[in-house]
This record gives sequence, C-alpha cells and structure tokens, in this order.
Amino acid sequence: MEKKIVRTDNAPAPIGPYNQAVQYGDMLFISGQIALDPQTGQLVQDDIQSETQQVMNNLKAILDKAGMDFSNVIKSTIFLMDMGQFALVNEVYGSYFGDGAPARETVQVSGLPKGVKVEISMIAGK
Repeated sequence: MEKKIVRTDNAPAPIGPYNQAVQYGDMLFISGQIALDPQTGQLVQDDIQSETQQVMNNLKAILDKAGMDFSNVIKSTIFLMDMGQFALVNEVYGSYFGDGAPARETVQVSGLPKGVKVEISMIAGK
C-alpha cells in the first residue's frame, strides 16, 4: 500500500511540518485540528462551543476530501485546556454523530497551538 497526502483548501493549512491527513489504504489519519477559519485564517474563539464547531467543520472538510464522513470515524482524541468545559465540547461534538459515535478519549493538556482551548484528531476508515 502507498500513503496518500490529503489536502483541502476548506480546512486550515498546516502550521508546521505535517499534513492535514494521510490516507493509507482504507484508513485515514487526520492531524489535530484547531479552530482556524480556513477562509480568513483567523481563530474562532468567541466561546468553547463556536471553537469546537469550527474544529468539527475543519474535520468534516478533510473527511469530505477523502470521500468520507463522520460515519467513517473509528476513533477520535479531544485535547482540552480545561476539563470543566467537557460538557459544552461534548454537546457540540456529539451533534456530528448519530448512534455510531467512534471510540474516543478526552484529555486535559497544559497548552495547545495558538492558545486555543480545544484540538481534535481523528482516525477514519472505509
């Protein structure tokens, strides 16, 4: 199998030496996404819900580019600056999945890129 780089202008360009996603066979590995609006390059940080929604929209754009959607997500990881915001993040995150939500872990971290409050990565498969 050969790895394929997945890139879309509908999600933020990488801010370091990595790609938005890498597809390997039927598996898609999506790098952690933050609340950068790909059209303006500005962070969406009005509140944790709007920040999480932008993150999920960025993830959706990458899934779309790979010919997948949230039903293909097998596992996700949520990185939070404040576990006290877990319920608010979980509410937005959960709205993108039906009963087939993926496996997941959520961890509190001491810092995230550009001072954001949430970052989410995903693994999907066909």
